[in-house]
Amino acid sequence: QVQLVESGGGLVQPGGSLRLSCAASGITTYYYSIGWFRQAPGKEREGVSCFSNSDGSTYYSDSVKGRFTISRGDAKTTVYLQMNNLKSEDTAVYYCAALYSCAGYELYKGDSWGRGTQVTVSS
Repeated sequence: QVQLVESGGGLVQPGGSLRLSCAASGITTYYYSIGWFRQAPGKEREGVSCFSNSDGSTYYSDSVKGRFTISRGDAKTTVYLQMNNLKSEDTAVYYCAALYSCAGYELYKGDSWGRGTQVTVSS
């Protein structure tokens, strides 16, 4: 079973940057696509980005396209989410999940999530 641990969140001013990490244990991320999700207070969890293990393709929601970049480390045990030009609406708890593919990742619900990492964008 893949275990994922999110880290890298924090408090940042609007326009600032953060890099989130999703570290896998038990198995490398080579075998799975990795999706990043977020949940803001009072809102449903939403898919933000996905890294495809099959061909390295990357996918982004419209709300973060052009500002966020997903990538995988050389050791293939960590997937990163570089977040630039952060906005207040990016404030949320961010989670990652191992997926069989990125197809339909935006609709992924999942039944088991890690602790996530809090991102707060505020002046």
